[in-house]
Amino acid sequence: MHKKICIIDGYVDEPANLGVPPYISTYPRYIAGACLLFGSDVSYITIDSLRPRKRWDFLNSFDIVIVIAGITVPGHYVGGTPISLFEINRIGKECKFPLKLLCGPIHFGYTLHGGTKAIYAKPEGFDHILSYDPEYFIYGLLSKGEVEEGLRDYKFLKDIAIAGAEIVSQHPNFPFIISEIELSRGCDRNTYCSFCTEPLYGKMRSRPPEDIVEEIKALYRAGCRYFRLGRQSNVFAYGAEERNGKFIPKEKPLSTLLKEIKKNIPDIKTLHFDNANPISITLYPEVSRRMLETIVEYDTPGDVLSFGVESFDRTVITKNNIGGEPEEIIEAIKLVNEVGSVRVDGIPKLLPGVNLLYGLIGESKETYEVNLNYLKKILDMGLLLRRINIRRVIYFEDTPLGRYVQKHRLRIDRKIFEHYKYRIREEVDREMIKRVFPIGAILRGVISEYHEGNTTFGRQLASYPILVGIPMKLRLRQELDVIITGHGKRSVTGVPYPIEINSLPVKALVALPGIGIKRAKRIVVNRPIKNIDELEHIIEDRIDPRFRDGLSFSTR
Repeated sequence: MHKKICIIDGYVDEPANLGVPPYISTYPRYIAGACLLFGSDVSYITIDSLRPRKRWDFLNSFDIVIVIAGITVPGHYVGGTPISLFEINRIGKECKFPLKLLCGPIHFGYTLHGGTKAIYAKPEGFDHILSYDPEYFIYGLLSKGEVEEGLRDYKFLKDIAIAGAEIVSQHPNFPFIISEIELSRGCDRNTYCSFCTEPLYGKMRSRPPEDIVEEIKALYRAGCRYFRLGRQSNVFAYGAEERNGKFIPKEKPLSTLLKEIKKNIPDIKTLHFDNANPISITLYPEVSRRMLETIVEYDTPGDVLSFGVESFDRTVITKNNIGGEPEEIIEAIKLVNEVGSVRVDGIPKLLPGVNLLYGLIGESKETYEVNLNYLKKILDMGLLLRRINIRRVIYFEDTPLGRYVQKHRLRIDRKIFEHYKYRIREEVDREMIKRVFPIGAILRGVISEYHEGNTTFGRQLASYPILVGIPMKLRLRQELDVIITGHGKRSVTGVPYPIEINSLPVKALVALPGIGIKRAKRIVVNRPIKNIDELEHIIEDRIDPRFRDGLSFSTR
């Protein structure tokens, strides 16, 4: 059945699925795959591309319009702004003739802010608000003309995932996008955290390695070079053996997957991971160590395993069924550091990240102090964390926490929250960034994203990339290497690498350690400079040894 179909990506952010640029989630690709298998014409538009258009009535030229939306773990986004309820309603009103479908985690409820209750949105003008798997719905509609909803299995997904890869070229950021790759779905625990929506997808199911590889190959053919093996709640449970209701980690499935990816895509630019359960590491340390060693063998530098710690407060842990003890979490952090802190270009290969969540049952003012003290303990132990996410929970009615707040009052004291967030950033993050990203380390493949005055800001296409400020105006949407020259609160500063002494502006020269404004001006006056001996004669000092090998005296 030939149809003209428009997919509007309003972006998603779930516990195990991210689709805010530079990420592209599984939703638009799988929906497109279901459409393309039946010969439909598919147009893919992000909400950021739609916003500048004054008129949206061009959507009436399509037979079907599908809107993807839903934020269940809100964060601070640099690459894009998720769709608002106002914009969803506008599409419903102005798009009068096509069949209109709304899908994504918005079916759990809508809000863009943590610390609030999600509302069950019923936008005007939509024919269906889909639960769970929109690709399953659209496949049935196009193949049989029947409307049905349900959870797809991995046999169903196999061909759809491959077919949908081609739409990535329609993303406005292409080729600088990260494809979120589904490894599994659902949660491997017997009982679940009070606040999480991932268990609503059911018991954990792992996707066959060969299917994942075929999807990545299709994305590679379409021009993708950046991948995150995400869409899973716990990488250590991938391919696990279910025994007496428990998922026992196995090394072979992950090892097979990574070997095949490396074999088929040798020039991959980013291969990173997402979620990991620290308690899996402490319960099964030997197999976890082997899995970590496998990851470090095949991933690219700067990788992060996100630990859903949520709280170090034992009362909060117990009342929200989070599981584990604070000391077990520290043991897991220690093991990842032991295996993953080997450095490439000065950057650790693989580190843990910690997620903290506020607004949970049993929380008190002491919770904030407990969390801060444990983070400081981790710092004092010399352990590294790539990043610390601090968020306020969203209350969804379908979760135990959502049902709890229907009867009990939970309140986040915004003043205390902001105070301790500031203290974590100042007392832990600032020093941690210096240790993870030392001066002289090289960030490969930074994409220039935006300007503030004469400073260019960019990030690597990576899991939780560090923001880097470059004190010169560079062309946007280019890929470059940057050597780190200094640190901010949650960012670093740097200059393009190699360091082009004969062309860098004064402000960039000043950023180099040991080069102040007077020496920078002296360098500019005496250019072109032929070699390091001449440079050191001009500045009357030795160049910092961390930068000597990176100097270039090209006169291009």
